[in-house]
Formats: sequence, C-alpha cells, structure tokens
Amino acid sequence: MNNNISTEKKELTSKIVVGLDIGTTKIACFVGRKTQHNKIEILSMGKAESVGVSRGVVSNIEKTVDSIKKAIEETQNRIEGTLEIHQINVGIAGQHIGSLQHRGMLMRSSIDEEISQADIDNLVEDMYKLVMQPGEEIIHVLPQEYIVDNEQGIKDPIGMAGIRLEANFHIITGNMGAAKNITKCVSKAGLILDEMILEPLASSEAVLSEEEKEAGVVLVDIGGGTTDIAIFQDGIIRHTAVIPFGGNVITEDIKQGCTIMKRQAELLKMKFGSALQSECLDNEVVCVPGLRGREPKEIALKNLAGIIQARMEEIIEHVHYEIKNSGYEKKLIGGIVVTGGGAQLKHITQLFEFITGMDTRIGYPNEHLAPSTKIENITSPMYSTGIGLVIKGYEKINDNFTTKEDSIKNHSTKRKGGFFDKIIAKSKEWFEEED
Repeated sequence: MNNNISTEKKELTSKIVVGLDIGTTKIACFVGRKTQHNKIEILSMGKAESVGVSRGVVSNIEKTVDSIKKAIEETQNRIEGTLEIHQINVGIAGQHIGSLQHRGMLMRSSIDEEISQADIDNLVEDMYKLVMQPGEEIIHVLPQEYIVDNEQGIKDPIGMAGIRLEANFHIITGNMGAAKNITKCVSKAGLILDEMILEPLASSEAVLSEEEKEAGVVLVDIGGGTTDIAIFQDGIIRHTAVIPFGGNVITEDIKQGCTIMKRQAELLKMKFGSALQSECLDNEVVCVPGLRGREPKEIALKNLAGIIQARMEEIIEHVHYEIKNSGYEKKLIGGIVVTGGGAQLKHITQLFEFITGMDTRIGYPNEHLAPSTKIENITSPMYSTGIGLVIKGYEKINDNFTTKEDSIKNHSTKRKGGFFDKIIAKSKEWFEEED
C-alpha cells in the first residue's frame, strides 16, 4: 500500500514546477505542470504578507523566512494528496538590477564541423567571466543575435559552417548581497533554490505573446516596491530596467495626503482609486472611519484620484525615458503591456497612452494557462511574475523531485560555473546544516 502511494506521489511530482515570487507586498507560491496541449495548469497557490522585503530587496531575513514558510504551507495545504515542495524557482528584482550590451567571439578549430550547442554554451560561459563593478555579478546572459563569419542577423546558428562565431548579448547584472540574501532565505525556509530568474523576464513569459515580442513591445510590471521594464523587438529582449517606485509609494502618498492610516489608504486605492482625476465626479465622496470614536472622515474621490495621478505620472515618465533611452521607441508596434498589482488601477491604460502616445493594454497571465476552475482569480495581473516563474522553470528543468536528496543530486549535476550558480549551490550546504 505504501509503495503504491509513493509511486503515485513520484509520478505527480515529476511533472511539476514551483515558482516563488518574493515581492515587496506579498510572497506568493505557485505549483504548476504542463498539460498534453503544452499549456500550464496551476495546481495550487498560496500567498502571505511580505514583511521583510523593501523595494524588491530582502531587508529582514527572519521575517522573510516566516512569510515564505506561510506561503509554502498554504500552497501545500491546497494540493490534493501528499505532495511536498522542495525545489523552487525564485524571482529577483530591485533597484540594484542593471544591464549592458556586449559582443562575444569564439574562434572554432575547423570549418568542417557544424556549429553545435556546445559552441554556443562556450560563448555564453565566456560572458560570465566579464569583470563587473565591485559588489556586482552577472545574473543572466541573453543572446540577441549571432554573427557567423561576418554574416549578421542570425537567430540560430546551430548546424551552420563557420570559423568565427560572434554574438551580441544583453547582460543583466545584480548585487551580490541581494542575491545571497534571497538564497539564504530560501534555504532557511527548508527549500532548494533551482533557478534565480529576473522578474520582468518571468512576467513577460506569462503575459506576452510571441507575435507581440516579434512586433516590438514594452512590458511594464508595476509591483509594490519597484516598476520593472522589459523591451522586446524582433522576438529578442533589447532593454531591461528597474524603477525604484511602485504601488507602495502611491499608498504612502494617499496616507499623507488624506491623513489616514496606511491600511485605510491601501483599501481606498484598491476599491476607489483612479489614475485619472478627470474621470471622477465632483460630488463623489467616501467615508473613512475615525480612530477611537472620532468623527468619520469624508474624502472626495476626485482628490484621491489627483494624488494617485500625480505619482503615476512620475512613474510613467520614468518608463517613457527608458523606452526612449533604449533606442527602440519608433519600432514598438505592440505598444505597452502593463501588468503587476499596480495594473489594477482604474484608467491606468488611458494615462499611459496620454503620456507616451503608445497603445496600451493590461497584461493578464493567461497567455499560456490551461483553463482551470481550481483557483479563483488566478489570472489577476498581480500573479504574472509567479506564473511566469513556473513557465520559465520548464525551460530549465524537466523534473521536480520529492526528496531533499533527489533535489540536491539533480541540482548538482545541472549547474555550471558563475557566481550566481555558486551561491545557489551553496544552498545545499545551508540546507544540510538546517537538517
């Protein structure tokens, strides 16, 4: 009987990937697997309030660990059966994220041998050896296009003949300490970190179609602490940026402008907030309960929208600057796609279009999701990053193991060199110390 249960558990676990979104306002965990139609089915999710993260960066280890444990526990409780979560993909964001462009070159020994995946891997590995500023290391090396013997614009050189293989790379960098703190939190929560993925890349997988990436599109992910930007053109990522403003700054503005509690300010923003003051009527008001028997406070929705619009305009101006700075402003046929918790504000697309002059839509993470009624509100923009982490996980991992030993064994055979790979491998030691 026990053997049968173990077999069933192993079969279920081998098909799943887990994504953990460590955000400024919430920590959310998603368990998903691929269906026979190559879609992602979300089997379970759990979330907890994030109390140890500030502007996308861990600021308190113990509080963050507690929040991770709560999110994981809720996720496991909602899964049918006895599945245990051990190996996860985690997002990384924050204002410390930077990017640069670089060209790499590899001289091959023989023109008779076809260019192989190993040649491309060697070219990518060389990029991880670039010297960065003190305290910075490389997170992702993203090939943009390849050049074979001066023949430019090649997307996939595998199988071609050539001596000189070159590539233009988009390289994303991050702070060592921020990455180490994420790794430590995950390990202290009793988990194995499989992949550390830049959050706007994860979000883009969840909400953008291949046609949009080909045509040229800007992804704007408005989170609680940061606003992440990713620009795609011709199917290739061209520019990434992180703006150190998000939904929490708007909430703080409302709190100070209306002289109310932060919790009340957040509720006002979510239920009655609008990004366009002109869309509110002069006579619309909402009552906020007073403290300890004090008189309720009346707040005009037009004034509330004015506070929100002022801060949103600042965020959008930063986004517009990054779009112009990328050099692709005139090539983005797909316009702007806004996602994240901040995308739930009313009239936000109209304000984006007014300031940038670009078509804008809200990005819902249903592009690759299988129809499912198991989890309510799963296609909310606030879950784009978490669902994207599950999708990105399938690019790197085929199986997710049930035991700690299997997770560690699988992990150690797949990783290569590089600072971030080393600190992820370090989680094995921390994990064993916890035991």
